Amino acid sequence: MVKNDIKLTKKQALAFKYLNDKETIEVLYGGSAGGGKSFFGVLWLIHNCVKYPGTRWLMGRSKLDALKKTTLNSFFDVTGMLGIDSEYNYNANEKTITFKNKSQIVLKDLFLYPSDPNFDSLGSLEITGAMIDEANQVVEKAKNIVVSRIRYKLNEYNLTPKLLMTCNPAKNWVFTSFFKPSVENRLPKHRKFIQALATDNKHLHPSYIESLKRLDEASKQRLLYGNWQYDDDLAKLFPFENIVDAYTNEFVPEGEKYITADIARFGNDSTVIALWNGWRLERVIKLDKYDTVQTSQEIRKLATENYIPMSRVIADADGIGGGVVDQLRCKSFVNNSTPVKVEGSKQNFSNLKSQCYFHLAEKFKKKEVYLIDSTFKEQLNEELSLIRRKDMDKDVKWAVEGKETIKTMLGRSPDIADTIMMRSYFELVGSKSWIDDLI
Repeated sequence: MVKNDIKLTKKQALAFKYLNDKETIEVLYGGSAGGGKSFFGVLWLIHNCVKYPGTRWLMGRSKLDALKKTTLNSFFDVTGMLGIDSEYNYNANEKTITFKNKSQIVLKDLFLYPSDPNFDSLGSLEITGAMIDEANQVVEKAKNIVVSRIRYKLNEYNLTPKLLMTCNPAKNWVFTSFFKPSVENRLPKHRKFIQALATDNKHLHPSYIESLKRLDEASKQRLLYGNWQYDDDLAKLFPFENIVDAYTNEFVPEGEKYITADIARFGNDSTVIALWNGWRLERVIKLDKYDTVQTSQEIRKLATENYIPMSRVIADADGIGGGVVDQLRCKSFVNNSTPVKVEGSKQNFSNLKSQCYFHLAEKFKKKEVYLIDSTFKEQLNEELSLIRRKDMDKDVKWAVEGKETIKTMLGRSPDIADTIMMRSYFELVGSKSWIDDLI
């Protein structure tokens, strides 16, 4: 069936070895642009489809449109190089590639849509193996659910479940679950990480590497040198290392208890309630489609159980949140209100929300926050990573990017981060010197 052979690079050959052993389940392959990631991924899928008749494989990416414009084109390139263009049929409507031996590749959109937070769209899918291109662009939950669907015809061919992922350096779950454990020699046996650089790909035209050298320094470090640690975005309030540390800062002392709540404004948003013990986040609760009366009841119940007076409960009063504040008679948080004065002096922030986010960022930097409840860890990490100082190059009051901007990038509202942010209000009211550390 296959008329031509393709010579693998050393890194691709190593990845292929792991994808054929009995120990490895998840392989992360990547590290820079031009490392032959997508090329190798589709080649592996084609190899499996040809070798194991009647099997079913997943080709996934964050958005289907991007998959069709990139990964699918790589598939067509590889089949052309192999001389097997007539051996399969691509059905654009059904999003499938079916080979003559009945093997099939299913194209899947793996974006976390608010309407499908549990990826129920993958629930009935049974596959033999999968490849996720640019895995850093999907959430870890999507990856885990894809792995859970790998069981089709494994016994028939005596196969081990296999997931191949490709990516460029990113400070999210691929960093914490693969890169960092690999560097520290503590990667679980079922996982493998292979750093593939442009310079490893002998088939790459020299002009491509020269073009990478002309990128800005941050992009060059990531896409040419595969530097996972590099991050020069000075506008970012929460460096990824500070976020990661917050889940292990067990030394943060207990203190007075507080409740902060971000109230849902629209049908697709969620109400998020946080229970604090000092700066230790002990519990995060998400409520979907609760009215103000039900939300007030839940907050009052939590406050009663933890002996928290309403003077230490705060809810945002924007939109319908005002109804909750009125019912509870708790503290009111108005995002666009005047910043809190420090030692009687006005502060150079555009609004209270921005002031609280900058204060929270300082708490993270000083390792003074302990995130005990990690139920929504991935969502919170994504949200905090997108909190940036707005118009940093202009002589204006300090502000953070607006919610709508972040919502556009996330595909959802940053409800959890906003709930965490409000904890700073209680400290700012009596704060004396935290602002000095920012100047």
